[in-house]
Amino acid sequence: MENSNQKLLEKINFLLVKGQNITQNYLGERYERYAPRILFSEFKTGSLSFISNVFGTDSDYYRQFKAATKGSFYYDIESAIGILNAIKTEIESGWLISFKKLVEADVFCDFLEMAEYLLEEKYKDPAAVMIGSVLEEHLRSLCLENSIPIFDESKEKQIPKKASRLNDDLAKNGVYNKLIQKSVTSWLDLRNNAAHGKYEEYNIDQVKLMYQGVSQFLSK
Repeated sequence: MENSNQKLLEKINFLLVKGQNITQNYLGERYERYAPRILFSEFKTGSLSFISNVFGTDSDYYRQFKAATKGSFYYDIESAIGILNAIKTEIESGWLISFKKLVEADVFCDFLEMAEYLLEEKYKDPAAVMIGSVLEEHLRSLCLENSIPIFDESKEKQIPKKASRLNDDLAKNGVYNKLIQKSVTSWLDLRNNAAHGKYEEYNIDQVKLMYQGVSQFLSK
C-alpha cells in the first residue's frame, strides 16, 4: 500500500509542479493574467488523465477539475491547483487506497462465493464468466494503484483497455512476473471462451483450477 501511495504521490507532485510553473509564467496584465497555451494544455491533459484513471470520469474531482480548466485565467489555474492539492491530501492520508481495498475485498469475496456455488451446482459457464469479471476488475485496480493508465486516449474520447492489455502492462512495469502473466492470460482466455459461447473449449475441472488460481492471485 505504501508503494502504491508513493507512486500516486510522485505523479500528483509532478502535476503540481506543472501547475506552479504556469503561475510563474502568466501572460497578460495583473487582473487578466492567463496561462501560456502549451503549458496549460500539458497541465490540463495530464491532470484529467490522472484523475480519470484514479477516480473515474464520474467522480467529483474529475468534474470539478474539468469545470475549473474550461478557462486558462489565473483564477482557473489556482482552482485547479487547489483540487490537485485536495487529491494529494487524500492520497497522503492513505484514505484512497485503504477505502478502495476494503470495498473491493467485499465485492470480490461476494462474487467468488457465488462462483464457488455455481461450480458446486455444475454450472461451469456462468462461473467462468463471473470469475473472469472479478479478475479483470482486479487487474484494473492494480493498474490504478501503480499509476498505469487503464484507458487509451483517442482525441477527447477515452477507450478502456482490454484485460489482456492491462495484464501486459502490469508485467512490463514489474508489478508481477512473467509466470503470473501467463497464468492470467490463460484465465482470461477461459473467460473469453465462456463469454462467447465456446463451452466445449474447456471443462469444469479447468474452471475449478481457474477459481483456485484467481482466489490466490487476489490474496497476494
